[in-house]
Amino acid sequence: MHILSKILSTLFHPMMIPTLGLFIIFNVGGHYAYLPVDHKRVVYLIVLLSTCILPLSLIPLFMLTGVIKSIYMKTRKERILPTTLTGIFYCLGYFFLSRINIVPSFINGFMLATIVTIAVALIITLFWKISMHMIGIGGLTGAILALAIRFGIDAWMIFSAVLLISGLLGSSRLYLNAHTTAQVHVGYLLGAVLVFWGVLQ
Repeated sequence: MHILSKILSTLFHPMMIPTLGLFIIFNVGGHYAYLPVDHKRVVYLIVLLSTCILPLSLIPLFMLTGVIKSIYMKTRKERILPTTLTGIFYCLGYFFLSRINIVPSFINGFMLATIVTIAVALIITLFWKISMHMIGIGGLTGAILALAIRFGIDAWMIFSAVLLISGLLGSSRLYLNAHTTAQVHVGYLLGAVLVFWGVLQ
């Protein structure tokens, strides 16, 4: 169970969620699925760089300087600076995406909603250790639901699968003693509500 919990926490790390969400958007159906492959590659590259590769690249520096003690960032204080810089990288990604005419407004909305969610999570983290994993998977749940409602796409199978993964991930975070039940539930609701509302606009 411990190994499974670690695997789930790694596979569905918050930094992987935007790229996973983008993959679902491009493959769930609707007119976004028909974008030229070259256009999709540009969007994938920007999102992957700004939301995953660049934030992860700073972890060795954070550990070397003592900002964090481990890659798991178990304490609330350890998460403040990494979360701040992650938000800045997300903003850079959104800036570049918004300057490219080929990028659909829905994807820009998804990125912007994610930035707002990170900002709110950062404020909460100043006082309380909220679950970033659950914020991420909650945001993905909200984005898929908004996609289905806004464009009338049959995404209920994917939505159900993400709900199941959300439950397993939440249980994993609790099993690893990474968070309390309240931190898991509040994180999930925060991500789901903010991203759903932002993407639906």
